[in-house]
Amino acid sequence: MSGKINLVLTALLVACGLSLVNAQYQARHLFIELERSQSQARQLDIEWAQLQLDQSTLGKHARIEQIARGDLNMVPLTANRTQYLSPEEGK
Repeated sequence: MSGKINLVLTALLVACGLSLVNAQYQARHLFIELERSQSQARQLDIEWAQLQLDQSTLGKHARIEQIARGDLNMVPLTANRTQYLSPEEGK
């Protein structure tokens, strides 16, 4: 009888040990995944800040005017080049 109890307790002890090893493995795996996700979040924050800086630079009036004059050959509108349209009368 005592031998059966020892066998059952030994099996239970081995099962608990295996369960502990599995739990530690899962915890390490989740910790590595957490570190990877945090690293990716930091990288995305850096990219976001860079994109905001780029957006503020590209949206400035002086840059838009420079591109309009240089690349698109646009010139400021003058009064002698302005055409005014009036609605037709009689309609």
